[in-house]
Amino acid sequence: MSIIDSTTRTAQIDGLHDPLSVLSPEGTRHSNDVLDPYLADVGDQELSDLYVDMTIVRRFDQEAFAMTRQGELALWPPLLGQEAAQVGAVRALRDSDWVFGSYREHTAPLLRGADLAQWMRVWKTQTYAGWQPHELHVAPSQIIIGSQALHATGYAMAAKMRGNDDVAMACFGDGATSQGDVNEALVFSSTYSAPTIFLCQNNGYAISEPVEVQAKYPLAQRAAGFNIPALRVDGNDILAMLAATRVATERARAGDGPTFIEAITYRMGPHTTTDDPKRYRREREVEDWKERDPLLRVERYLESRGSSVEGLREEAKVQSDRVAKDMRAGARAAQASPSDAMFEHVYASGSDRVTQQRKQHAALLGSLKGGAAA
Repeated sequence: MSIIDSTTRTAQIDGLHDPLSVLSPEGTRHSNDVLDPYLADVGDQELSDLYVDMTIVRRFDQEAFAMTRQGELALWPPLLGQEAAQVGAVRALRDSDWVFGSYREHTAPLLRGADLAQWMRVWKTQTYAGWQPHELHVAPSQIIIGSQALHATGYAMAAKMRGNDDVAMACFGDGATSQGDVNEALVFSSTYSAPTIFLCQNNGYAISEPVEVQAKYPLAQRAAGFNIPALRVDGNDILAMLAATRVATERARAGDGPTFIEAITYRMGPHTTTDDPKRYRREREVEDWKERDPLLRVERYLESRGSSVEGLREEAKVQSDRVAKDMRAGARAAQASPSDAMFEHVYASGSDRVTQQRKQHAALLGSLKGGAAA
């Protein structure tokens, strides 16, 4: 489909005033001209599979949060409440498409099979990356706000130069839209018609700063300044997120350039396990968003269709409990990387400078130990 105005060649914004949705918080399915064509293959079984995905992601997230409180992990940035925004987007991609996320994007590596023991080493401060990026097509999580948007754009430009139709998706929060890196990425993606998807998960807060203070107008509206079409979507609607990302991937693969998706969602938990959200937001606000829970609305819809939600819950619980158990066991067995691991993955091929630095590092270790370097 085209979301570029054919008469003016300017970018359109769908869902600007009312975020695009097909599944209400009450579990009612309604039509949407923009999204429906991209959901023709999604029936009750496919929706149930997405529900299981979201349940696994939530259980994984909650287990990591608990492990941090118990002293088994150093820190954790929870994604509670944002499961639909992430699962819907990731499941719309091909395995060959790349995902470039921040520290809160746990869904892509989890659904693509990251080794949980290796991953937990990151949050035990034992290593710098929780998986092999080229195996999962998921870049290492970025702590620098918004920097992954540039990485995604660079990859997308390279994919276009190579002549393949792979897509790069940059995932970031509302706060990152104020960063120069994100805006520079939008400039380059627009200029070079790069196959980039900019997924902004507007979860209401940049740490403690409400989005209303950051921006007077919807964030999706900013994309028009770069002549990038945008979709403003109910980020707690798993079907809407799946369809919106399919719209974006279709455009990218057709050579029509980048798309900006603003997913309206909510961060139900703290910014990280070091944060106390009660200091800057009201409990009533949190309670209101609980009624928009992405898993709850799927349950309500399937119940209205006569499906056995209890059976689905049990299936999801069995799978998610297994993931949680494996994650905890992996974290307990995790060992720190050798200190010279920092010299790996610096260049695609060998470098005399890195080789020299590795030798200097080995000599330093040897001197500290009072003997030959290990």
